[in-house]
Amino acid sequence: MTIAYINRIATAVPPYDIHAAFRDYARSRLRDNRHTSLFQRMADRAGIEHRYSFLSPNPVPDSAFLDAEGFYRRGCFPDTAARMRLFERYAPQLAATAVERLALGSERSRVTHLLITCCTGFSAPGLDLELIERCGLPTSVERTMIGFMGCYAAINALKLARHVVRSDRLARVLIVNLELCTLHFKETGDLDQLLSFLLWGDGCAACLVSSNPLGAALDGFRAVLIPDTRELITWTIREAGFDMVLSGKVPAVIHDALRAHQDDILGGARARAIDLWAVHPGGRTVLDAVERAFALAPSMLAASREILRCYGNMSSASVMFVLERLLQYGVRGSKGCAMSFGPGMIAESMLFRTTG
Repeated sequence: MTIAYINRIATAVPPYDIHAAFRDYARSRLRDNRHTSLFQRMADRAGIEHRYSFLSPNPVPDSAFLDAEGFYRRGCFPDTAARMRLFERYAPQLAATAVERLALGSERSRVTHLLITCCTGFSAPGLDLELIERCGLPTSVERTMIGFMGCYAAINALKLARHVVRSDRLARVLIVNLELCTLHFKETGDLDQLLSFLLWGDGCAACLVSSNPLGAALDGFRAVLIPDTRELITWTIREAGFDMVLSGKVPAVIHDALRAHQDDILGGARARAIDLWAVHPGGRTVLDAVERAFALAPSMLAASREILRCYGNMSSASVMFVLERLLQYGVRGSKGCAMSFGPGMIAESMLFRTTG
């Protein structure tokens, strides 16, 4: 049977680091000293130092506009239409940057399939056709959009790419995972919402999947649907952008589900037999929950914590940033497990092996 491999991964983020500016803004929205102290303490413990956006922070203190472009105006944050106009402007740029960093060269003419994951913007004609034009891909490429699945979408894209390659060993599948999360900030004084917004950043990953035995072999996938958890993570389109609900119960639920389904996720192997862990950095407490569930040494999630520190949570792109980091330094023949979590709640996991 044909084996599918992630041959290589490339990543890109927008130019502006907005994390410190957002922390300042959030503090300005909190009127209760106790809430301000709690936000500061939680922000310090979040394990995040940088998050990136196409919106440059306004250097003028206490300005009516939070960003230099004037997109976020105090008292008048933009509606969904305005947010989607910025998505249409910036998303193709970031996607094309990530694809070009794959250095496809003459291989781009051999790309047969294009899969795109995104849950932070929509337009038609969309990213698929934009990338064909900007990156010189074959006009005959087969295109699939995997939309609005949230943080676990990249694992589903890899699963679909594996099916494609196993059905046609000559297939060469280009996957793009793009999210512009910072287009969906809300003007709020609600502490829980501000803590949720503290996580999100923008980013894009691109990878090539084929039967060429280089990179990481995709050995198997497993989805775990956790009953009675539908309301813990939701992502809905409303008049003023997309609304996120992220319950504080999520880490505990993830911990219990992973412990209960460990054999299924790891294919009967012991956790200590896994050399590489590519866990979606949904937040520090999420990573802590995974570490406890599998009784992992802290070093095993170092790559995930580093991506969280440097970029925050970039939804579907995040786990690919972690995989890129692991494949750069992984020893040939290492066994790995990747996993992401999202609305449902569902844990999506993948077993892989490095080939050098």
